Amino acid sequence: MSIASGWEIAIKVSLGTLKIEGALDRFLPEQLAANGFQPLPMDLKHCARVATLPFHHRDPFDRLLVAQALEEELAIVTADPVFAKYGVKRVW
Repeated sequence: MSIASGWEIAIKVSLGTLKIEGALDRFLPEQLAANGFQPLPMDLKHCARVATLPFHHRDPFDRLLVAQALEEELAIVTADPVFAKYGVKRVW
């Protein structure tokens, strides 16, 4: 799971638009373990890749996720069809 996803979850929790059980600092590691995911840190190569992407999507978090998926040759877990325009594999 991208650290960018954890960051976005934290923002939504703080805004009250996402409800979770318990504290976020416990919720995230528990969910990663339960789903067999590892944290994927943000790297400068991911940032550089964002600059090369076409603007199919303007959401900065989603653009970073696309860049990470392309750089690391990973699939993205999403139901959002716009990700397919970038040529990344989607799982959902």
